[in-house]
Amino acid sequence: MKVGIDTFGLKHGQSGAGSYLYYLMQNLPFDEQVQYELFGYESDRYTYKAKFDTSFVSVNIPDEKKFQQLWHIKKFNRFSKLQKYDVVIFASGTCLLPKKFYTKGIAIVNDIVSEKLKDKKERYLRHHYIRGLKHIDCIIAPSQYVKNDLIGLGVDSAKIKVIPNGIDHGVFYQQNMSEGEYVDIKPFAIKKPYIIYPTRISGPEKFHLELIKAFNLFKEKTGLAHRLVLAGALDNFAEFVQSGILDSKFASDIFMTGYFPQSELGLLYSNAECCVFPASKEGVGQPIVECMACGIPVCCAKSGAIPEVSGSNCVFFDTESSDCVEQIASSIERVITDKILREDLIQKGLDWSCNFTWENSAKKVFDVIKGFCQ
Repeated sequence: MKVGIDTFGLKHGQSGAGSYLYYLMQNLPFDEQVQYELFGYESDRYTYKAKFDTSFVSVNIPDEKKFQQLWHIKKFNRFSKLQKYDVVIFASGTCLLPKKFYTKGIAIVNDIVSEKLKDKKERYLRHHYIRGLKHIDCIIAPSQYVKNDLIGLGVDSAKIKVIPNGIDHGVFYQQNMSEGEYVDIKPFAIKKPYIIYPTRISGPEKFHLELIKAFNLFKEKTGLAHRLVLAGALDNFAEFVQSGILDSKFASDIFMTGYFPQSELGLLYSNAECCVFPASKEGVGQPIVECMACGIPVCCAKSGAIPEVSGSNCVFFDTESSDCVEQIASSIERVITDKILREDLIQKGLDWSCNFTWENSAKKVFDVIKGFCQ
């Protein structure tokens, strides 16, 4: 059986979908009857390499989204036929699919597709991508929430398999707290104590601006020395967040890291006092589980897939409420000042995070792949 693996649309490993494929390939079980072949840009030949031998085919197209979309519509099926694939895994199944298939297909969908469709500029998603979702043989979703969203778009529920993503327990574990006043993670030196919000700064649905306002209230009420660290790649919404920081009288206590190296995130999380995660439209919410595995308490929005992913082992607030900012501020204060609550959340979080391993996730994906042999 020959399995093709599409590596387009993954931002060369520096995206959630890119990390997903990396860990999937690292943990897929070896089977003599299954041959894997990745295809995409030559620069990604070794980005997602498995622990066992896999082949790679370079596809020469411009490194832009519109050309990737056009290739999937016009040329993918011919390419797949020439490569003699029995099944193809579309790792960027949230945004890149052909509209029809001559080869069996599996799409990895980690995002809330209905939210992406609200962007009126995304004509490809409306006219081709949804058709592709409806015609593909199988979709792997990380949560029941994402599955329900796909069903709402008219996708057959029978073809959607819910397989939660894993976390890298070699990176995310309860590490010793750094001594001294600063956490030294080159190129950063971050002053303690601090609160962490780890996510891409990409839009208002991430609630960065509300969090900044809540942080202001928290500081005014408690007078505590905590800083706020916004750890995530700077996307198209970053300038608005920067303006929000400049407008804060506690601007000197708010730090934006930009893209943070995955290998160092565990140390960053472990030294935080807590994680606050106000994003309202999350289909995965994996940073919440990563923070739990690092032994810090979490407070987060009660929306999207977060209650499902967190197992309710956190303090919730309602981002849709008119007093959203006050709720966030109160939640932060509770998890920082209530010692009994902190210890309870930390232990429950550590126990819960053990359920999320890439080995288990990859084994379930492999079972889906093997199902196409029958």
